[in-house]
Amino acid sequence: MTDEAPKLIARGTGSRARSLARKLAMQALYQWQLTQQEAVEIKRQYLESEDSAGVDEDHFVELVTQCIGRNAAITGALTPFVDRPLEQLDPVESAILMIGMYELQHRLDIPYRVVINEGVDLCKRFGATDAHKYINAVLDRAAREIRAAERQ
Repeated sequence: MTDEAPKLIARGTGSRARSLARKLAMQALYQWQLTQQEAVEIKRQYLESEDSAGVDEDHFVELVTQCIGRNAAITGALTPFVDRPLEQLDPVESAILMIGMYELQHRLDIPYRVVINEGVDLCKRFGATDAHKYINAVLDRAAREIRAAERQ
């Protein structure tokens, strides 16, 4: 037994904290795709890690919970905008598209341009070479339909 108290991870708010939430959610969804681990366990693991410092915890939890819980609906919504089954995409790109589609459909408070830019930025950092172009094209096509009123 140790006398060490558990580390308290500082939580954040604002756009930087949301970007961190998307990054962690992308990593969590990547892990989920490969392991089919329970969402509760994945969320706990990521929120207890040092990487979660400054993250918007509520946004992270929402993204992971909803993307896993609504996986079939999100996959179905993405299908018209992709040129192959999602299972054939790299898990990084698939996770980014799941987050982007969820935010386009259910987080109307987040401008569509932010959703697209965040997806592209994540893909530039973690995806395959030039995969960000694919992410941009898919999310842009989806935004044209889902957020048509906002785009005018």
